[in-house]
Amino acid sequence: MQNPSPLPAAEKQPRSVAVLGSTGSVGQSTVDLLRAHRDRFSVSVLTANKNAALLAEQAKELGAGLAVIADESFYPALKSALSGTGIEAAAGHDALIAAAGMGADWTMAAIVGAAGVESTLRAIQQGGTIALANKESLVCAGPFMMEAVEKSGARLLPVDSEHNAVFQVFDNDNRAAIRRIILTASGGPFLRKSRAELDGVTPEQAVKHPTWAMGAKISVDSATMMNKSLEIIEAAYLFNLKSEKIDVLIHPQSIVHSMVEYIDGSILAQMGAPDMRTPIAHTMGWPERVETNGARLDLAQTLNMAFEPIDIERFIAVKLARQALGAGMGYPTALNAANEVAVEAFLAGELKFSAIESVSEQALQSINFSAISDINDIFAIDRDARKLAVSAVEALK
Repeated sequence: MQNPSPLPAAEKQPRSVAVLGSTGSVGQSTVDLLRAHRDRFSVSVLTANKNAALLAEQAKELGAGLAVIADESFYPALKSALSGTGIEAAAGHDALIAAAGMGADWTMAAIVGAAGVESTLRAIQQGGTIALANKESLVCAGPFMMEAVEKSGARLLPVDSEHNAVFQVFDNDNRAAIRRIILTASGGPFLRKSRAELDGVTPEQAVKHPTWAMGAKISVDSATMMNKSLEIIEAAYLFNLKSEKIDVLIHPQSIVHSMVEYIDGSILAQMGAPDMRTPIAHTMGWPERVETNGARLDLAQTLNMAFEPIDIERFIAVKLARQALGAGMGYPTALNAANEVAVEAFLAGELKFSAIESVSEQALQSINFSAISDINDIFAIDRDARKLAVSAVEALK
């Protein structure tokens, strides 16, 4: 990716902030940082999907101008909770997209899954700095997103700890010297289990990540390694790299978040405690630094690190992601959509953990679409892939 232009030195007034998905895991970490730096940021917009109570609490605490709940059935609860505060309440898809396009100086795009694609694109089209936690935006619509960045002059800063780590040590001015980037993966809670042992895995077991505190969906994705697989696709678009220049290593301690290897043999790594407040804070202050109250590494105590190659026969999601990336735009969209359906079915007790990747694989093999000309074609592929995935889930019950 191109190095975004730094903020002008004269820009010292509070920066306006929009948090899309403020009640999720990344959203709550963002709110925690905003709470600690009220003098530097002014919150204009907060959005959530269904958690009206927490959204109202956040909006009142941070003095937001607007709170939007995507699910309209929760609008009465939100409006009641904000009555008399002067904070505007709104609801529904159109209100969410309008809020994303209000042109905040800094927007956290943290809506989970494909549901966040349209709002992220709208925020990018308005310019400003976009802190990208919604990897699915690039997985599903990478070329459209990057084209919008180019047209609007937006600054797109990665929030995923791995991509943020790469960003911090990636020499854009000397790209020819970069041999590869190395994304690290914890391996999730079932790293040492064979595929035969995965049939009996429960949702409660799958969401207990050994090092990171995350939401249910991303925790399951970490356990299947689909999260890392989607990150390969995200990295390809963010850093304009081919699949063969993006490697993955298992690193259970989650201390080294990613690395960049150069042609002279140097490997530059970014390290930190497994706390999402670190990469979020990096994007909030960039090109300056924002202090966090998160965990710190004590190198004398924590520098016990191990790395190992990923077994793509054990974690077939990685193989699927590389196939989708190689096949071109549309296939990554289908992969993500099918995975979302499969994970939802698993969390609902309707699908075995070991069958999640099979649903995605079947959708990739069955999806059929013509040329892609605009973002609406991406949404159509997403819908078709979900239908295929639902049929696959039914067949595997």
